[in-house]
Amino acid sequence: MSTATARPAADRGRLEIHPAVLRKIVEHAADQVPGTLRHERRLAGIDVGEVGAAAKVVTGVDAQTVDVALELTMQYPAVVRSVVDAVRERVGAELGAIAGYRLRGCTVTVAAFRGTGPVPTARIQ
Repeated sequence: MSTATARPAADRGRLEIHPAVLRKIVEHAADQVPGTLRHERRLAGIDVGEVGAAAKVVTGVDAQTVDVALELTMQYPAVVRSVVDAVRERVGAELGAIAGYRLRGCTVTVAAFRGTGPVPTARIQ
């Protein structure tokens, strides 16, 4: 089929992106904003890895909008409003650029403040 007689994109099908993929995009975008931190994950006082922002993504009324509930850790000291505004902007831009979705609403919860210095970890000897 030549390009002159090709069917319009709307007639060829549609693309659906699973909410889990959208969640990963949101979490990665939030972790890239200066002032947010990935932090240690501990189980019974033992360091078991690292964790960053955690998001819940709900698709909107129309197929191309999402609502996001985001929980993150911020660097101490920080201006909360500035960092949160930057997170919302970055998340919206990434969702649009990567997936073609529009951010309808974004609730951000700052779960913790942490300094940038090393945190002592428990060791089993």
